Amino acid sequence: MKPQMARHIIPKIILTVLLTGCASAPPAAQRVEIPVFTPCVKAVPQHPDYEFDKLPATAIDGEVILALARDWLRGRKYEGALAALVEGCR
Repeated sequence: MKPQMARHIIPKIILTVLLTGCASAPPAAQRVEIPVFTPCVKAVPQHPDYEFDKLPATAIDGEVILALARDWLRGRKYEGALAALVEGCR
């Protein structure tokens, strides 16, 4: 092969190879689902204000017992809300 012919043929071969690579279809996109941590708790119930916590240290026994009796219902309601919240996360 003559050197003059090689100068014309080699660029044409390279161009043909490059164009054939561009003519092929691109690989199809694949959807991959990756598990991501999301918190299950949307809103935390507000902690109740207990009467017992507001009593002075000098409160008599009867006041303490009455405050605890009134706080018992608030505490049960709060515990129920927390239990439902935890159960929803399972």
